[in-house]
Amino acid sequence: MRPAAGKFVLKTNHLPADVQAIIARYWQRLLEQQGQQPGRQPGEQLGQQDSQQNSPAQKLMALLDETPALAAELCQVWVASDYAANLCIQKPAMLVELINSGELERSVKNDFQAQLNGLLQTFYSNETDATELQEAVKQAIKKTLRLHHQQQMLRIIWRDVCAKAPVMEVCADMSNLANAALHSTLTLLHHWGVLQWGEPRGAESNDLQSLVVIGMGKLGAHELNLSSDIDLIFSYPEAGQTQRPPDNKQPTLTNQQYFTRLGQALIDMLDTVTADGFVFRVDMRLRPYGSEGALVCSFDAMEDYYQSQGRDWERYAMIKARIVAGNMTAGALLLSRLRPFVYRRYIDFSAIEALRGMKMQINKQVRRKGMGQDVKLGPGGIREVEFVVQALQLVHGGRERSLQQVSLHHAMEALVQNNYLQAQTVAELQSAYLFLRKLEHRLQGLANKQTQSLVTNPLEQQRIALAMDFQTWPELLAQLNEHRNRVTAHFKQVIHTEEEDDTQQTATNDSDWMALWKEDLGEDAAGKFLARHHFEDPAQSLQLLTDFRKSRNYVMLPTDSRQRFNRFMPVLLSAVSDAEKPSLSLSRVMVLIEAVSRRTAYLVLLLENPGTLQQLILLCSGSPFITEFLSKHPVLLDELLGGISQPPEKSALQAELQQQLLRIEADNFEEQMEYLRYFKLSHTLQVAAAQITGRMTVMKVSDYLSFTAEALLEQVLALSWAYLVNKFGYPVNTDGGWGEPDFAIIAYGKLGGIELSYISDLDLVFLHRGVLDKETVTQPPQRAINSREFYTRLAQRIIMMLGTSTVSGKLYEVDMRLRPSGESGLLVSSLDAFRQYQEADAWTWEHQALVRARGVAGNTALQAEFEKVRSAVLSKERDAAKLREEVAQMRQRMREELTRKAGSDKHKPPFVIKQGQGGIVDIEFIVQYLALAESRRCPALLTWSDNVRILEAAQGCELLQAQESEFLTEAYLALRSTLHHFALQEQDLADPLAALVDYQQGVSRIWNRIFADTLEAAEQQADD
Repeated sequence: MRPAAGKFVLKTNHLPADVQAIIARYWQRLLEQQGQQPGRQPGEQLGQQDSQQNSPAQKLMALLDETPALAAELCQVWVASDYAANLCIQKPAMLVELINSGELERSVKNDFQAQLNGLLQTFYSNETDATELQEAVKQAIKKTLRLHHQQQMLRIIWRDVCAKAPVMEVCADMSNLANAALHSTLTLLHHWGVLQWGEPRGAESNDLQSLVVIGMGKLGAHELNLSSDIDLIFSYPEAGQTQRPPDNKQPTLTNQQYFTRLGQALIDMLDTVTADGFVFRVDMRLRPYGSEGALVCSFDAMEDYYQSQGRDWERYAMIKARIVAGNMTAGALLLSRLRPFVYRRYIDFSAIEALRGMKMQINKQVRRKGMGQDVKLGPGGIREVEFVVQALQLVHGGRERSLQQVSLHHAMEALVQNNYLQAQTVAELQSAYLFLRKLEHRLQGLANKQTQSLVTNPLEQQRIALAMDFQTWPELLAQLNEHRNRVTAHFKQVIHTEEEDDTQQTATNDSDWMALWKEDLGEDAAGKFLARHHFEDPAQSLQLLTDFRKSRNYVMLPTDSRQRFNRFMPVLLSAVSDAEKPSLSLSRVMVLIEAVSRRTAYLVLLLENPGTLQQLILLCSGSPFITEFLSKHPVLLDELLGGISQPPEKSALQAELQQQLLRIEADNFEEQMEYLRYFKLSHTLQVAAAQITGRMTVMKVSDYLSFTAEALLEQVLALSWAYLVNKFGYPVNTDGGWGEPDFAIIAYGKLGGIELSYISDLDLVFLHRGVLDKETVTQPPQRAINSREFYTRLAQRIIMMLGTSTVSGKLYEVDMRLRPSGESGLLVSSLDAFRQYQEADAWTWEHQALVRARGVAGNTALQAEFEKVRSAVLSKERDAAKLREEVAQMRQRMREELTRKAGSDKHKPPFVIKQGQGGIVDIEFIVQYLALAESRRCPALLTWSDNVRILEAAQGCELLQAQESEFLTEAYLALRSTLHHFALQEQDLADPLAALVDYQQGVSRIWNRIFADTLEAAEQQADD
């Protein structure tokens, strides 16, 4: 195109000739539209003789003169979009206004709402007799909405094509434009609706009711494209009816009727095609019951529908649900009520199966309609990116709140942060997604059509390529195919393709394992088949399968659940056949399978993760404790997806627990209680699995269990403190300050000795440092109480939180009998009272218990002061002979009492290992005696509270010979390891006891050496 005579030139020589011709035609049309001579060249200025000196075209020419860069941008826009070009030609004033306002150069963000509110303000009526929106006014409103929409569409396309806005800003602008149109129009229509029909009020609350508009799909996710429908659902909070002024004699409407009319009017305003086009196409088919359902539902009706009849695809759709117009506060409440439908409480691998079914239907549609070149639904397209992310959101989002995102990009970031996807995977998916969305915009912007199909016309291909910054169409296709191939690869890792499923299903259907499960083999042939696969008791295994198939749980299953069993059981049987004892393994695993038979989503988890199935078989084979544990708490199955060999650092456990609790609303006590229990259960399973598979020693196991308990105690204390402070204010401390809890939890026994086991109680003592007669520092309307009552209530709430049974069981049994004065003493003591009791009134056995005491939660300064009290009490001068006698007598009385209570159980291995001669308790008493007798001259005995390190200190102080110390340590660990083994096996096996005889005899010899004189005296006294 030759240069024009004016000050600016439309530089198009770098473009192909056919594209130059398009620009020339548009230029000519612009001139003709303003009544100019058709012979004028592009870029040629209007002469003084022109009759339209101040026309929009003249103003546009002047702006192009002043800013030559606009000419180049104008070319870019006209190459990319016929729709934008036609707006420039037919309504150049729009472009002039955008240029003058600077909107082409900046992000508008939330300005749309203010703009529309201003434009629609003239349509509000203040006249008392104007009760109905007249048709002429309706048409004026529609015209205003459409002209504003066209101007902003021109602005959005211009910024998109000229690379002034990234892809996601374009999507956000389109979404915000829709938000503004919906909210401003709804507000105006509601104003007129109240004038005409009265105020809608709730029947129970009498509160003024407002329509809630839920944006679904890309609108809900802030990801609307250039030519997208807007998917909406209408709802309102409460049933009731409209209320009119007394002088209004027209009949009232129910809220259902009112909001139905309001919703219809809103759709008409935006969706109806006029001479100025439409604002947004409105799709209401995602509402309950689809096109056949009521246009508007109350909150209760919405919740009832989704909880009782909601389908898998509706769960997927509700991920992106967002309140876009109307009563935003009420809308947030509605979404919180619907959240349990979308996100199951913990794990839900059935979501992948549901999405796979949806993808299979899409694939069939793509093949049937020849849509392979569709960048949204075709292979490696936008929908596959969405499915990868949203499948993981549905699976894990119930437990991981950070995944509950409407935005795809925010969800991707959360998946990386929580290690559900690798950073590299997400980077590739994001890159592909942005490219695909940019291409989608170019395809739609060309003619403002709702399309995602690649163009076939060569000229259109050339224009799309140039708009995408490629010189040729083949170059664009090469880049597109790279992205699509990466997306498909990642998609297959999460959601298998239809062809893979068919292949896998065929292989399974043709297998002998499927024939065995479906009882297609005769009994004799089935028994021989199992025997060939090394089942040690084929008859028992066959009977187990037969009984299960005849059980009520299985017979009453719905069809889709039985189909899942038909896919799962052959896979399970094949996997079990590789176990060391297949019949034993099958019998144990089937306990779990029966427990989850009504919740077959867990079977999908195991099918989706073969490694998890193998891990499950291994653990159940090794431990009936784990089998029973998982049967009671199947939500923990996903914990088997990973494995650990070392206990996490305590700080890591603390951070994990704290972060998860922060994601739960502060007043949601039930959910806090459930998560605390889930945290304990999940880590108990992890450590049990690590022990069964030999990845963790007994000391590491106890460390892990102890760290878990300490993290839980810290959070239980923090939650209890926050609750009571909110109710009563802050207790005053002895230094006159307040604000931080001057309260500490002291652990005795197993937790105090960092030796917690799977079923240990918590022996606790609570200490505080408050001024008992001082009232709490509080503000109305709270009620002040004195500090004694505050700390008593704090202790009671901690015990309640630990010991209350929920659907997930208890956290811990709590034993408070080691507090000063035992069961008759105060539930919580001041540090001074504790010191006085230990120094003046405590028995020797209480000092023995103090050896294994340590602070585990609460005020660190108070814990340090407790440690000083402990050291002072334990290191005071004692009569060695008298101490030896008291310790030996206490051990004798304990053994006799426990033996009497145990009855026949006294011969069972766990009792023998712990309480028998030379057992665990004998070693503990030796350690406690040495600490009480020698810590005055050997302070190292008081550094730690666990037996192993106290034995090391005793050797260092030459209280025990090296051989004795090392033997006692080895014996102690062997005895504890065997006790853990029995806890996991839930069986009393005699064989392990034979290996412990030498240990127990050796411990008894050391006991006799230390307590020989005392034993002889005790025996003599008994004889007398």
